[in-house]
Amino acid sequence: MSLFTRLAYFNCVVEQGSISKASQVFDVQPSSISRQLSALEEELNVRILDRTTRNVGVTEAGLVFYQYSKRIIAEFDEAKRAVNIVHNSPKGRLKISATVAFGENKILPLLPLFRAAFPDIKVEIEITERIVDLIEENVDVAIRSGRLPDSNLIAKKLMNNHFILCASPSYLAHRSIPKTTADLAQHDCLVYGFKGWHDWYILNNKPSKIEIPYYMEVNSVNGQKQLILNGGGIALLPQWAIDEELNNGKLVQLLPLSTFSPCHYETSTYAIYQHRQLVSSKVRVFLDFLSEHFS
Repeated sequence: MSLFTRLAYFNCVVEQGSISKASQVFDVQPSSISRQLSALEEELNVRILDRTTRNVGVTEAGLVFYQYSKRIIAEFDEAKRAVNIVHNSPKGRLKISATVAFGENKILPLLPLFRAAFPDIKVEIEITERIVDLIEENVDVAIRSGRLPDSNLIAKKLMNNHFILCASPSYLAHRSIPKTTADLAQHDCLVYGFKGWHDWYILNNKPSKIEIPYYMEVNSVNGQKQLILNGGGIALLPQWAIDEELNNGKLVQLLPLSTFSPCHYETSTYAIYQHRQLVSSKVRVFLDFLSEHFS
């Protein structure tokens, strides 16, 4: 039983003048209240109530303690109201961590819309490939891709990454278009320098690594995109990073009947956060906002 509950019982007994009336207020057995009052006296090491078979009197020490106890309970109730206002009203600082490519391509363009909808939320966003500790760094939502390890955190799927093999028309104009993965050995291929995303796999039947003599390693999705837009060769990029370029013809999808990935499984991008049942309103509205735009 919490100390605040014991104080609430004590205050009620003083105000009602009996344990039985206080038990009706809290809808508990009189014996339960009596035990908690005894525990309170034991903790204080002083008698604060005089009990008889018919009623309860308050000792001199009990009257002094009652004045403080009333203020403690009132302050506690006010604190609960203040916390509930913060929890239920979408306002305050919202700290987000997002991977560089997804953050720059998909999250940052949406933030003006989010701010217009929730002007009382102050967004702080870190664009990084670094794995952040949500608890240690007070991060509300982290945007991450790949296969997530089991943890106590909650992962909300935003979209499949759907990796695409692509090149620019200017590059393909001077080179033959690859018809099979074996043909890639005759092309200028560049790979992602990020650990775990460095290789190329074809996932048609079972995962199979493609051996490619790449000529360049780039630790940036957007960097790879800029290179191939300028005739730098062939890259394996997530569709969300090149949708616009595929639609306007600046990039061409290669081997479209095959499924590719930089690792031996298909990957997705997630919003990661803490505490499913205690999600603050600012986090909840941001997650709903992401679902609306990535569903």
